[in-house]
Amino acid sequence: MIPAYLRIHHQIKDDIDQGIWKIGQRLPSERDLADTFQVSRMTLRQAITLLVEEGILERRMGSGTYVASNRIQERMRGTTSFTEIIKAQGKLPSSQLLSYLEDKPSKKEQAHLNLRHTDTVVRMERIRFADQVPVVYEVAVVPKKFIANFDKEAVAQHFFQTLMEHGFKIGKSQQTIYARLAEEKVAKYLELAKGQAILGLTQVSYLEDGSPFEYVKSQYAGERFEFYLENN
Repeated sequence: MIPAYLRIHHQIKDDIDQGIWKIGQRLPSERDLADTFQVSRMTLRQAITLLVEEGILERRMGSGTYVASNRIQERMRGTTSFTEIIKAQGKLPSSQLLSYLEDKPSKKEQAHLNLRHTDTVVRMERIRFADQVPVVYEVAVVPKKFIANFDKEAVAQHFFQTLMEHGFKIGKSQQTIYARLAEEKVAKYLELAKGQAILGLTQVSYLEDGSPFEYVKSQYAGERFEFYLENN
């Protein structure tokens, strides 16, 4: 049987998804919610705390608990660049380049990008921002053959757009999402507390002809970003 706090968690989340609770709306007090769900306040608090950790709700000191209003959403459908996602939310995207190095691919990178151990890749470490708020720390690996003649700044700031401007056609992507706790370095980059819950994403992106052109490992500030599925 599903624990009571998870049942409440799911119900509140479903209510938010269905628009019963609106973005930015204040929820009833914990006492009133506990009465509604006929559980103890401790059980209710477990559900609320989990929703807060996931970034679905936010607590405001001295005011109460609200449906979070500052999250960026990405539909898990097709291949979309970070820049496009942020612009679609009416926010200004930007990137801070931490490192940009040529290297030999690891065995995992060889497998994902269909490379030989003698090939060269560009390993790019970035922090991505929305309205100057850090949203994601990522390490992207790109076969050098795709970007050998590209301007470094163009690649670092808007990689997908630069590819398309040079005639490349973006195809599908394969994504794996997982939960983890922020390590000290990532927490510092994303302005989070060490050990705070974050969303991890591993993605391989392909051109329309099936050639893999990017392998990226990203770590998102969970309270500022969410993924959701959309089926046609």
